[in-house]
Amino acid sequence: MSNFKMDTKCVQAGYTPGNGEPRQIPIIQSTTFKYNTSEDMGKLFDLEASGYFYTRLQNPTNDHVAAKIADMEGGTAAMLTSSGQAANFFALFNICECGDHIVSSASIYGGTFNLIAVTMKKMGIDVTFVAPTCTEEELNAAFTDKTKAVFGETIANPALTVLDIEKFAKAAHAHGVPLIVDNTFPTPVNCRPIEWGADIVTHSTTKYMDGHGAAVGGAIVDSGKFDWMAHAEKFPGLTTPDESYHGIVYAEKFGKEGAFITKCTAQLMRDFGCIQSPQHAFILNLGLESLHVRMPKHVENGQAVAEFLEKHPKVKKVNYSGLPSDPYYEVAKKYLPNGGCGVVSFELEGGRKAAETFMSRLKLAAIETHVADARTCCLNPATSTHRQMTDEQLEAAGIPAGLVRMSCGLESKEDLIADLEQALQ
Repeated sequence: MSNFKMDTKCVQAGYTPGNGEPRQIPIIQSTTFKYNTSEDMGKLFDLEASGYFYTRLQNPTNDHVAAKIADMEGGTAAMLTSSGQAANFFALFNICECGDHIVSSASIYGGTFNLIAVTMKKMGIDVTFVAPTCTEEELNAAFTDKTKAVFGETIANPALTVLDIEKFAKAAHAHGVPLIVDNTFPTPVNCRPIEWGADIVTHSTTKYMDGHGAAVGGAIVDSGKFDWMAHAEKFPGLTTPDESYHGIVYAEKFGKEGAFITKCTAQLMRDFGCIQSPQHAFILNLGLESLHVRMPKHVENGQAVAEFLEKHPKVKKVNYSGLPSDPYYEVAKKYLPNGGCGVVSFELEGGRKAAETFMSRLKLAAIETHVADARTCCLNPATSTHRQMTDEQLEAAGIPAGLVRMSCGLESKEDLIADLEQALQ
């Protein structure tokens, strides 16, 4: 459905029922699939035919939803994973191995930072973090001859910095490696990183794509544009024979359009098994069908709340790229002309104590670790996820004790502002 508008893709892409078939994507709640002969099944194991033999690798429900997300992002292939963390790990590990190196924006979700800086480091994969505002010279200096990928988030969680996608893509391609962008917060409704040079796009579908706090999941989308064979020596996993599949060379057999996702499914999903359940994929699709309607409302609420907070005397600072005072305002106008998301972070005068009191007085906004939901939720890291740190340590980490992250849901913006007003009072 590449010629259709985003609204239509959200509703109809990925699945076209035949005569007398279910109008809604069916839930194929089966672990296995029957074949008439061993030869028929053998073709699947040899990657000589398409089909399904075990849901740990692939499932029809998942594939329909993945195809919708690929169409929405403007990619050629996609796969669902059990979580956004699994999606980011698979996207990186699919082309990195022991001894390799990653360049990443330093402004990313804390869990992903830990994944790259700690867990993957234990696997022998090194990383250099750079500021999202780094110069081209600083960015290029971060590369080594072992660099295999560049990583960043369109809108970082929770810092809300905005990635200059073209700058990072230019550097990645100059060094012969792909740019991987986590596009969770804007979703393809508000930004399509592939159009700005990204090669691989990931999502925590748990957030806005589901949008109702009902189903954990992740997704990986391949642009189909990166030429793996042109940099064959860097990516042997894609450009040399895979003996576990009778010597198949993914980049030759499946081309630029399908090599990355096929290898990711055939190898990593086979070995790690981080599959999204068909039930969760079904729930995700219900969320996708209204994504184009919900995102403008999230942005409207986020903008209204940010503008209110910026003028309030008890608020020290507001982070939201829709504000002209925000340092990422200009770059956001380029990549996010229709707005970014509904997440706002702000620092209260009075630090930890003020934030704790404020949070306890909220009536509409629930205290949760979640974001990007139909319901508004808040979090003060100093009194929850980062409560083991002193105020000085929090400041050094860029998370001041008085910082509150607010994810604006789909409620009335007037009601949200009234709730903030009474809690601040």
